[in-house]
Amino acid sequence: MSSNTDATVRLIVWVQGEVQGVGFRWWTRARALELGLVGQARNLPDGRVGVTAEGDRAACEQLLGLLRGGDTPGRVTSVSEQWDEATGGFSGFAEA
Repeated sequence: MSSNTDATVRLIVWVQGEVQGVGFRWWTRARALELGLVGQARNLPDGRVGVTAEGDRAACEQLLGLLRGGDTPGRVTSVSEQWDEATGGFSGFAEA
């Protein structure tokens, strides 16, 4: 039986700052694929980027750390997240 930390989860992240038009979604997709995650990164009408990732909880936590780190394209001013159960609705990682 696997522990709860190994469970497949859904991470939803809203990234605010100068994150549109700077390669942020491409960068996020590349990091997510390296971590074995599926999902999408999309521009939101209010200027934020929304990221939805599903996979191993530890990998999702790594992605969240990268999004909060200083090495992203553009300039991130805030990151908020929500955790949920994975729905399995993604194949691959898309820039939407």
